[in-house]
Amino acid sequence: MRSTLCVVAMVFVSMAVQVSEARADEAQVKHGMDVYKTQKCSLCHIIAGEGKKHALDGVGAKLKADEIREWLTHPKDAAAKAKSTAKPVMKDYSKLPKEDLDAVVAYLQTLTKK
Repeated sequence: MRSTLCVVAMVFVSMAVQVSEARADEAQVKHGMDVYKTQKCSLCHIIAGEGKKHALDGVGAKLKADEIREWLTHPKDAAAKAKSTAKPVMKDYSKLPKEDLDAVVAYLQTLTKK
């Protein structure tokens, strides 16, 4: 009986941690959406039909987090690697606070469908 209670308690704690992490992830993604809007990224990018030129739908399925971060912080290098011909080259966002960059990366990673 005692070992059953221990197992149940461990499962409960594990589930509570997962719920807490999911909420933190949701908050970070929401923050990333806010940063995307504040930085006016939709002037050059399209998500779900909203915005202007370069579609970001599906970017989370195509690029890893570090690749997305490189596009944000070293866009000229990322464009050269990708052989992108888009003009103008994307603005450098390396001066954004780390929390904002992390949030935008988290948000863009959720964009997995075209």
